[in-house]
Amino acid sequence: MTNSTDPKSSAEKKSRYAFAGFFTATLVALWFLLRLIIFFKFGPKHSPSVGTVIESFLIGLHQDIAMALVMTLPLLFWFWILRNRSFEKRWSRVLLIAGMFLFWAVQIFILFTEFYFFDEFQSRFTTVAVDYLIYPTEVFGNIRDSYPLYRIIAICVVASAAWVYFAFRYFRPMWHKPVSAGKRFLVFAGTFIVTIGILFTINLQGTHFSQDRVMNEVADNGSLAFIAAAWTHNLDYSAFYDTIPRDKAYARVRKMLTSPQAEFVGGVHSIRRKIAGDPNRPKLNVVILLEESLGSEFWGCLGRTNSLTPNMDKIATEDGLLFTNIYACGNRTVRGFEGVFSSFPPLPGDSIVKRDRSENVESIARVLKRDGYNTLFLYGGRGLFDGMRSYAERNGWDRFIEEKDFDHPTFKTIWGVCDEDLYKRSIEEFRKLNETGKPFLGTLLTVSNHKPYDIPAGRIPELPTRRKPKPPGLWKRFRTSLGFPPKPKSSRSRAVRYTDWALGQFFAAAKKEAFWTNTIFVVVADHGARVYGSQEIPIFSYEIPLVILGPAVVKEPKQLGMLGNSLDVSPTILGLIGRPYETMFFGRDLFHDPPAGAHALLNHNRDIGMFADNRMVVLGLQKTVKYYAGDPKVTDLKPVEKPTPEYLELQKNATAIYQVADDLYMHRLYRIDGMPEPQSSGTNNVSASAAPVK
Repeated sequence: MTNSTDPKSSAEKKSRYAFAGFFTATLVALWFLLRLIIFFKFGPKHSPSVGTVIESFLIGLHQDIAMALVMTLPLLFWFWILRNRSFEKRWSRVLLIAGMFLFWAVQIFILFTEFYFFDEFQSRFTTVAVDYLIYPTEVFGNIRDSYPLYRIIAICVVASAAWVYFAFRYFRPMWHKPVSAGKRFLVFAGTFIVTIGILFTINLQGTHFSQDRVMNEVADNGSLAFIAAAWTHNLDYSAFYDTIPRDKAYARVRKMLTSPQAEFVGGVHSIRRKIAGDPNRPKLNVVILLEESLGSEFWGCLGRTNSLTPNMDKIATEDGLLFTNIYACGNRTVRGFEGVFSSFPPLPGDSIVKRDRSENVESIARVLKRDGYNTLFLYGGRGLFDGMRSYAERNGWDRFIEEKDFDHPTFKTIWGVCDEDLYKRSIEEFRKLNETGKPFLGTLLTVSNHKPYDIPAGRIPELPTRRKPKPPGLWKRFRTSLGFPPKPKSSRSRAVRYTDWALGQFFAAAKKEAFWTNTIFVVVADHGARVYGSQEIPIFSYEIPLVILGPAVVKEPKQLGMLGNSLDVSPTILGLIGRPYETMFFGRDLFHDPPAGAHALLNHNRDIGMFADNRMVVLGLQKTVKYYAGDPKVTDLKPVEKPTPEYLELQKNATAIYQVADDLYMHRLYRIDGMPEPQSSGTNNVSASAAPVK
């Protein structure tokens, strides 16, 4: 019998393959720890059953082992191709030690990133994470300003160094333990085969064992989720989602878009239509303020008891048309872009703002340019980000003003210039456009209400707090001792209050301008602030404000409770102008279209859905369908196991509308070419009948 303390036995236990096993086990342990933290920190509000929790962690363990083996394969490959004599050499040791140090520093940093990503989006890595890698300027600057980056890096470096020190000290005998070439190959080949076998049991579409979305996300593995997000960026829609015969899909969509004002002018595979109107009505200016992350949850006039938007509460309720039941079509700015400006459904994968067939798609800018309008887009950030400038310049906007066009901004963050600078510049530009005598469309996209939530000092008063201020921590004292100034306080609530303050300043200034009386002003959020909820599409967090202002169309303030969507903004504005136009829009005129057809189209990650009459249907990858019921203003929507005919009808409508949208886009048919100029010229004069809402 061999003595357990025998040096030869000890060396056997501490071979290079034992080292590889320790490497794999560490990965699995760290991912398990992260899953545990995410579960207790961000788990569902209700208490899931013990069985559900156990199942979640077992599924997670399965995924973790698969990914850990994938990451171990390069190490085993290195062990295989390196001869024993080379393995003992100093250069080999230095290379492996340096490689391990770098790997663990990066891997631990990714764990921190996953945690903060889950905190923001209530999910593992999605296409957002993939997109952000394309824009390092904004993203890494945002990370630096929003999170304790240097402390995190320090932790990563120290933890990585500790692992390297312990591992290479404990497994020191491996350097002198030769392994035959045949055995090295067999270990690599065997592990490769086992890994491939396990990967075949993994569903890249994510985990769907539970009706609770958050529990599914807890069970997922971040690395797998990132791979799946990258893989599904550009989807073949018909290969992954439920479809119906093309003729039936178009017939169903045309029925949904039927309106007393609409006349279809295309063939059976078209949704092009003429919208009736009075060609003698004035060409009112239009200003759309697309507000970053300004969800309904902050607004007192939309239900918040301790309102963060006192200026807009007053403006909306005393001077405007306030819509109280509007939902964003997604949780990204580009989703707000395509919904508000192009009235286009949020297809899975990339938004059309970022896709490669968007050089000529329908937009409100195109509609109004056909009617003789000048068009201008103002954005506080870089137009390169998410392809915003490219989309705007190719789809109807004459000019695009961005961060680089502000010579001396009052204040800016990594995302761009502050809201007040954007609004001040817009007033100047609108004044010039108004003086030309031609009507104009002005669209704005703000950036201040975004992490790191830095805002100009002295704009808003600090809210009183009962909490005693915490003494500065060790890190803050260390920074101060080195001469670094203390960082100003930043929080989402302060950024929202600043956004509201800046809007108040904008409207106070606009009311003094000549264009105030002949302009429709629209305030709408691109999406809600954060994603939370257990449904596949957490609709509760998608609620957004929509306010329409301007004496040309608002004769008295009013609150309107009809169900609406981002896609309905442009058709509703055009309906208020009241002039005839042609359109391809999927949205509805909230004032003039039949209320019975009201619905909201929604996207979350790779899921798409439709909500109507307190029912929601969700279409997922691999042609899956889920049903939910409830009023999102009152309670979380509950899953429906046995759909009634009403749900099946909603499913067919959702299937048709997304299928048609994909078909039109992929064939470059979401456009109107060769439109003649209107025969009858309206004036940019409010003395004519304007279509006010009473």
